[in-house]
Amino acid sequence: MPTFEFTAIDRDGQTRSGTLASRDSDTARRQLTGRGLVATRISAGTAARTAGRPLKMSDSSLALITRQLATLVTVAPIEEALRTLTEQSESKKQRDILSRVHAGVVEGLRLSEAMSKLGPAFPPTYRAMVAAGESSGSLPQILERLADLLEKRQEMRSKITSALVYPIVLAVVAMCVIIALMMFVVPKVVEQFDTSGQQLPGLTLVLISISHVLLDWGWAIALGVAAFLAFSAWLLSLTGPRLAFDGVLLRLPVAGRLLRNVEAAGLARSLATMIASGLPILDALKMASQTTSNTVMRAAVHDMAVSVHEGAGLSSAMRRARVFPPLLVNLAASGESGGKLEPMLDRAADYLEREFRTATSVALSLLEPAIIVVMGGIVCLVILSILLPILQINTLSF
Repeated sequence: MPTFEFTAIDRDGQTRSGTLASRDSDTARRQLTGRGLVATRISAGTAARTAGRPLKMSDSSLALITRQLATLVTVAPIEEALRTLTEQSESKKQRDILSRVHAGVVEGLRLSEAMSKLGPAFPPTYRAMVAAGESSGSLPQILERLADLLEKRQEMRSKITSALVYPIVLAVVAMCVIIALMMFVVPKVVEQFDTSGQQLPGLTLVLISISHVLLDWGWAIALGVAAFLAFSAWLLSLTGPRLAFDGVLLRLPVAGRLLRNVEAAGLARSLATMIASGLPILDALKMASQTTSNTVMRAAVHDMAVSVHEGAGLSSAMRRARVFPPLLVNLAASGESGGKLEPMLDRAADYLEREFRTATSVALSLLEPAIIVVMGGIVCLVILSILLPILQINTLSF
């Protein structure tokens, strides 16, 4: 059923606006009159104009909307809460999504059913937890936990991004400076020594050779690097190579442990939230596997689901997978034996995230000066290769 946007005046003379699902504009006008509203504007809603087009929100937007919805549903019906969110949203994409969800709820659908019609806008795990909250009558509490989960994920992604951006930018800038020196500075300076006929030092000859290679074949090197990156991206899109690559990542000395901790923390947090929502452990495992980016750990979660289906406990299935940190396995076992699985999984996620933050802080404090020292060393070599012939000329002149 199409959705219309309206502006109307109520009995108190106040202007109200919102969305309304109706067959046509005339029917929408009659519906507004039945509510005691006098319509001043009715137009096809953004939901109708974007019907059939897949919409998706960023993780930060979804977390913010979930937090706002969790607050509003405690004091207002779900239909009114959605209408309020639609009206106050400043993003056109968010208004499109919320208006379509609102239209579905007005038609009589449950919130989870209305969300399922928007495909990628709301992940399957999100919709399943909303459905569980609706069935148990604890939707506000479930939305609060969902908001906490999404905000924790966003916080962890932000920490990973901030941990990687500065060293990468620093390394790229250093590489650009070195390439610029080799391609533009070294050739100009060395030209001054070509007419002297003197034998240049070995270091200078090496740098001149590198400079000539970059000048003559730089385009081919750049093209080769681009082709290699494109081929690597295609190769990693295949199941077998991606599985092998992710396995190598997990076996790296330091980075592998950090990656395992991040993935395990996300899994523990998702499981705790879904179990608190009332989902069975088996269903929670199947859905939590979709939140894991590492294919090796995702396959391990699938194997855990099979073991749990066969009657094994969660901790024993984790231990059998042999890819999860011992801390998570031990706390899960303690939670199972004490009947407090959900809080123990949350505590395990907190410990693993704290360990990741500590390790990345130490690594960054060491990596940044290391990059600067390496860059300075290379620049010193370039300068030395230029100074050596000058010193040689001065020596010969005496």
